Amino acid sequence: MRPGEQLPPLEIPVTRTLVVAGAIASRDYQDVHHDAELARQKGSPDIFMNILTTNGLVGRYITDHFGATAVLRRVAIRLGAPNYPGDTMVLRGVVEEVTEEADGDTATVRVTGDNGIGRHVTGTVTVTVPSAADAPSEATAPAGGAG
Repeated sequence: MRPGEQLPPLEIPVTRTLVVAGAIASRDYQDVHHDAELARQKGSPDIFMNILTTNGLVGRYITDHFGATAVLRRVAIRLGAPNYPGDTMVLRGVVEEVTEEADGDTATVRVTGDNGIGRHVTGTVTVTVPSAADAPSEATAPAGGAG
């Protein structure tokens, strides 16, 4: 991890299911996120993704790149063009700054996400990647899927 490092782009198909499921998962029951007819009545061509879903996808993008032990310290995003079903959002990131700390390296990553009509999201994410000595080992890491 070094300043100027570009993260590989991540393409996310924006499906109707993703938009509705993200709204439900984040308990955002505004009709513009699940009812196409009411969204049209309010001036939108269709339902659109909510900010909490976008926030989660940005977090996923960062942790997919930096690994399962990465800890998101801060996610600050701003929305622009809506994400409508049938489009694809492409997330991109660039490491802006890296600081060495006792528990690992902390990076500030500039993230953007574009779709067919423009820039959907812009933001910064602060993430800490634990040093090898501080990272949980396979033997001590929690097992996935149980619970």
